[in-house]
Order: sequence, then structure tokens, then C-alpha cells
Amino acid sequence: MFFKEKIMFGLFKKKEPVEVLREQHKKLLEESFKMSKINRSKSDELYAQAMDVEKKIEELNTSKK
Repeated sequence: MFFKEKIMFGLFKKKEPVEVLREQHKKLLEESFKMSKINRSKSDELYAQAMDVEKKIEELNTSKK
């Protein structure tokens, strides 16, 4: 019973901004890797976007401390 309650309340819990950025970073890196086989310039753009997101993550982590 406890497990079901925990899952139900977890569905409505908002993600922290760092978690959202980490997911976005991971997605951009995956897309960049896929595009590297097809279109190198697009892959470089996606990688640059991922690095920008990584900088934002680092800024959030340092501001929390």
C-alpha cells in the first residue's frame, strides 16, 4: 500500500530545474551523436547547445552551495 501511495504522489511532483536541464542535456547529446553520422554541422550545433545547457547546470549547482 505504501508503494502505491508513493507512486501516486510522485506523479504530481514537479521536477527540479536541474533535473529538467539534465534530461535536456542528455537528449541533446543523443541527438548530436545520431546526427554526427548524417550531418556534421547539425551535430556540432546540437553539441554546442548541450554545452550551453551544461553551463546552466553548473551555474545552478554553484548557486545552491
